[in-house]
Amino acid sequence: MKKYLIVGGVAGGASTAARLRRNDESAEIILFERGKYISYANCGLPYYLGGVIKDRKKLFVQTAGEFGKRFKIDVRTRNEVLSIDPLEKKVRVKNLETWNEYEESYDKLVLSPGAKPILPPVPGTDLPGIFLLRNVEDTDQIKHFLEKKKPRRALVIGAGFIGIEMVENLHNICSEVSLVEMADRVLPFFDLEMAAALYRHIKSHGVQVYLQQRITNLARENEEIIATLDNGKNIKTDLVIIAAGIRPDTAWLQNSGLALTPNGSIMVNDFLLTNDENIYAVGDAIQTKHQILRQDMNAYLAGPASKQGRIVADNIIYGNKRRYCGVTGNAILKVFDLTAGIVGASEQQLKKHQLPYRVSVIHTASNAGYYPDALPLTIKLLFTPDTGNILGAQIIGFRGVDKRLDVVSAFIQLQGTVFDLAEFEHSYAPPYSSARDPLTIAGFVAENMIGERFRSIDWTDLDKEEFRQAQILDVRTDEEIKSGMIKGSIHIPLDDLRDRLKELPADKDIIVYCRAGLRGYLACRLLTQNGFERVYNLSGGYKTYQFIHEAKETEDVFTEDVVHPDDQLYPEGDSYLT
Repeated sequence: MKKYLIVGGVAGGASTAARLRRNDESAEIILFERGKYISYANCGLPYYLGGVIKDRKKLFVQTAGEFGKRFKIDVRTRNEVLSIDPLEKKVRVKNLETWNEYEESYDKLVLSPGAKPILPPVPGTDLPGIFLLRNVEDTDQIKHFLEKKKPRRALVIGAGFIGIEMVENLHNICSEVSLVEMADRVLPFFDLEMAAALYRHIKSHGVQVYLQQRITNLARENEEIIATLDNGKNIKTDLVIIAAGIRPDTAWLQNSGLALTPNGSIMVNDFLLTNDENIYAVGDAIQTKHQILRQDMNAYLAGPASKQGRIVADNIIYGNKRRYCGVTGNAILKVFDLTAGIVGASEQQLKKHQLPYRVSVIHTASNAGYYPDALPLTIKLLFTPDTGNILGAQIIGFRGVDKRLDVVSAFIQLQGTVFDLAEFEHSYAPPYSSARDPLTIAGFVAENMIGERFRSIDWTDLDKEEFRQAQILDVRTDEEIKSGMIKGSIHIPLDDLRDRLKELPADKDIIVYCRAGLRGYLACRLLTQNGFERVYNLSGGYKTYQFIHEAKETEDVFTEDVVHPDDQLYPEGDSYLT
């Protein structure tokens, strides 16, 4: 009878254990979990704190007892694995209830230790009212504090996934919520123009955001917590949540002989096998390949961890036959009324890795524009310049973001192109989409770019030396330009353009923009067929330009008499398709 040990539960470890049992009814399987719980909804913790999930029991997929009984697994919660001896094929374990230490041997060992929060090197992080959020125990402490102290003010440190989710949920409870992020944007893995739109949306809900700032000190004065920024500003608050990121929880493996990366990630091959033939690893603690960047990276996501567990269990029982293909980095989150998603590589990643790419940005609607409550949707698509292979996408909107993001993820996994996207057959009825789905439109734009039917530039090109002398042309309507224009623009509405061609210089670059991009494309086609050779369309139009240039980072929302609605992101009466 084979003996399999698993270190860590939740998505990776629990999935491995269940699959092992389904594959081998006779094996002895022991699962060690340092905490009290082996299978819970980690991603649901912020929503429980915010009162969206009201019943704590709903956070738990299965209890240790239920899981152990159903799958005949020896589940040992509150048991911490201290070390591994690969030569003897043993682990040393401490029972955290009795503090007794003991050893267990194994035939195969699976590591799923997960990740732990990063605690910034700041004085005062151990003060009352300052919390990390990673597990159920953390959640219970914060929930108790919220119910007992009823804080009016809250501060979140870090604007990643957990940070943004905590901001939204604390906003349901506290009258003042502040957010501090050391990067130049919220959600730093999004590209700047997309993050800028989300930043403006967050601030429109009365959240004070401090970008490019670090907390240098935390102190208590009576019942108040005072957080000091590196610009000298003091933020007075009642509660602090530190969400400054996570790192693999693998310090205990340093002397194990297993290969680790500089950040402590466990190195595995395509079979999820470590450098020891009897030890596998899954989940947040491992490095795995990014399908676009072809680089090893951490994927702190439950979905990949669960899939990895299944693959490892099959490889243990049937031999190393199943390979893990890596991740597309498909991630999504709710940002108040908006949904934001990212998949594949971002533009900043492609630049960092010096990979050639092109960009298209479209602003459209989630479903047929004539149908009631058609809501705006923005798609940024990245693709190779020649073959059109899809490299990544970022999508923001009120509805339908998730299904479009998953379609792009599927195309990436299948090495699909923008030409495939343009021919993608989607389900259509007016309440759900339009005859031309937003992804189809994104494909159309991209294939037009590759086919050189027009030339495109983005908002960052406007400040480049090569375009300093360009003539910028606004082809929106007289009514639309009341919302603002790009500096240096001349205004000729699209419908008047044929009759006013003489007003344009034939010897200069001409940069055309409309509200969202379509009319700019039509203007480009008209101009190039009338002898203008150096014509460019501004990708995403004036709306994308607004995302960047109308984000007011210095505005203090707590001292304003009125917090304005989010009319910058999608203004009333906006023409989504043009």
